[in-house]
Amino acid sequence: MNIKNYLSILRLTELFDGFSTEELLNLFKTHNYIISKYNKGSIIHFESEKCNYWDIILKGQVFVQKIDEKGNVLTITEFKVGDSIGGNLLFSRYPYYPMSVVAKSDAEILHIDKDFVLQLCQTSQDFLIQFLTCISDKTAILTSKIKSISMKSIKESIIEFLNYEYYSQKSKEIKLNMTKKELAERLGIQRTSLSRELNKMKKDGLIDYNTHSITICDFDIIRKP
Repeated sequence: MNIKNYLSILRLTELFDGFSTEELLNLFKTHNYIISKYNKGSIIHFESEKCNYWDIILKGQVFVQKIDEKGNVLTITEFKVGDSIGGNLLFSRYPYYPMSVVAKSDAEILHIDKDFVLQLCQTSQDFLIQFLTCISDKTAILTSKIKSISMKSIKESIIEFLNYEYYSQKSKEIKLNMTKKELAERLGIQRTSLSRELNKMKKDGLIDYNTHSITICDFDIIRKP
C-alpha cells in the first residue's frame, strides 16, 4: 500500500501538519515503513510483545485491553483515526506492551520504525514538540483510567459513563453503540456484574434500559458541570 493514499489523513493531525505533502513524500521515500490491515477482533500487539514501531491509525478504531488471570477483559481506552500508539514505549529501556492492542473494527495501521521517528524529530522541531506532547498525554490518560477503574464501585462506574454520555448525546436516553459485553469491558467489570447492578438501579428508579439504550430516570445521579 502506498503512503500517498494516506497523506491527507496524516496532515490532518497536529504531528504532521507542519510538513508539506512534498516533504512527507520525500521522507517516506527514504525510510522504511509498513502499512498493515487488521480485521475486526484481530490482535495488533500482544501483551509483553516488544514495541518495534510507532503506530498511527489510518482507518478504524482499536482497543487497549488487559486480560486478567481469570480471563476477564478490561478495556482501558480506545483510539481512532489519527491517534498513535507505542510512542511511550519505543525509546524505553523496557519497550514491551503492558496490555494488548486489539482492532475494534477493520483497521489499517501505519508502522514507523525508531530511526524514522528520530529523523522526523530532527527534521522538525514542531514535530518533536507534538510527539513529546502526544507521549505525555497518552501516559496521563492511561494512568488516570487505570486509577479511576481501580477505585470506583460498579455503580459509580456506570454513573460516570452515564454522565459522560448524557452531556455528549444531550439526551436522557443514552444510545449504546456497543454491546453489554463491550460496555462491561470498558468499565472493567464482568458482564454478569454489570447486569446485576443495572437491574438494581432499575428497581431503585434510577434508570430504565433495554438492549439498545439506557434511560436516566433520576437526574440526581447526573453531575452538574
